[in-house]
Amino acid sequence: MSDFDFDAALRWARFDPRKTLARRDDEELPFLSDMAEAGQELLLDTCVYIDGLQGRAPDIVANLLDIRHSNHSTIAVQELMHTVGVLDPEHPRTRAAVRQIRTMIREMPAHRIFVPDADTLGRAALLSGILCRLQGYQRDARLRALHDCVLFLQAQKIGLTVLTANVSDFDYLLQLMPTGRALFYRSND
Repeated sequence: MSDFDFDAALRWARFDPRKTLARRDDEELPFLSDMAEAGQELLLDTCVYIDGLQGRAPDIVANLLDIRHSNHSTIAVQELMHTVGVLDPEHPRTRAAVRQIRTMIREMPAHRIFVPDADTLGRAALLSGILCRLQGYQRDARLRALHDCVLFLQAQKIGLTVLTANVSDFDYLLQLMPTGRALFYRSND
């Protein structure tokens, strides 16, 4: 017997608006303010790690991570490892990038790494399918949407807030499921 209840997931998906969603104005979204504040524990989206490694994360993100508990998802670990696999072994910067990712993953405290359960994975697949249909996502965007949905629902299930720079996709998720929590920042490009 599986931990996933197909019929319950279908009933749960009644939030489907059956229309394309529009990206809301930044003023309507939960962005980091100029000063880091204590608050709910965080679940980090993969972009937080990448922005940190590439020096694109604003100082406020580092300040926030200093005062709030940071949690990690195996989804982010999976995406980071995918990055390692995609990097060209012959490129002169690949070794340094792989070392940085290795260090980052090894420094994640085991008690702060969460694995999504079967219910979360099943509902996230359903949610990402709805999102892909509504927004017309194609190939690569579909896998990204699935990972975002797993992270979003995983955070909701364990009572965390997703920290992300992925404003568009997580705005859509918040519109579909307003009970979820995300906190946005803009990376320094």
